[in-house]
Amino acid sequence: MRVLYFGTYERGYPRNAQVISCLRRGGVDVVERHEGVWESARHKWALGARAAFHLLRAETKLALRGRGPFDAMIVGYPGHFDMPLARVLAGRRPLIFNPLVSLWETLVDDRGRFAPDSPAAAVLRRVDRIALRHADVVVADTAQNAGFLAGLAGIPRDRVEVCLVGAEERLFRPVWQRQGPFHALFIGKLIPLHGLKTVLEAATLTPDVAFRIVGSGQLDGLMRDVPPNVEWVDWVDYELLPKELGRAGCALGIFGTGAKAQRVIPNKAFQALACGTPLVTADTP
Repeated sequence: MRVLYFGTYERGYPRNAQVISCLRRGGVDVVERHEGVWESARHKWALGARAAFHLLRAETKLALRGRGPFDAMIVGYPGHFDMPLARVLAGRRPLIFNPLVSLWETLVDDRGRFAPDSPAAAVLRRVDRIALRHADVVVADTAQNAGFLAGLAGIPRDRVEVCLVGAEERLFRPVWQRQGPFHALFIGKLIPLHGLKTVLEAATLTPDVAFRIVGSGQLDGLMRDVPPNVEWVDWVDYELLPKELGRAGCALGIFGTGAKAQRVIPNKAFQALACGTPLVTADTP
């Protein structure tokens, strides 16, 4: 079987890398047809209006490139804007969409980039619905998210399958062996979803516990005035994350209070568990 992994998906993002790796390990011939857009900035929102130009150029290149024979097409994350072209190119062959998130929920409800009643919010919701409806099968990361995406798109629940995020086995293996003083490790983008405010409040209440925050993002401003027991490192290479997890006293999961945070299990939770690192996270449905 040959699968065409298609679009402007972020090639190095764990969700895409793992899906491609697992398919290949299962004997599937995976051919990539990719044009990069999102790799040019650490944080996608930083691209601003330039994203529209980059997307238009990428979609044009994708449309003109030869694709060869394939049995099914997968559009990876983030691929919402790729779906109309993918539907045309896939024809009658199965088209699978691996969205991971709703653009509307992420940018409006979770990150607050746009007001709920703004024109931008309406456009993002429409983009979500069009992308999801174009797919023969949508892949969600949890059962709760599957129900949400089906409701958002107005499609039957049985068109949405569930595949947990997991962790890449080539990197994340049992390595935990705590050495030195205890510290709590937070890894991830500094966005509302992960509950950074809750982590910093916990650090304030426990001055005798060291906290190591690894990541950057929308909430960088919260790190300007942190308790003395908090260490901030804005970037660690992905390949070095197992080393971070291996020496931490515990890993911190997700603590956001929004609706999205109640439905997802982030990459870092699976990565910590795969390394054998004790995980402290919110009790969500």
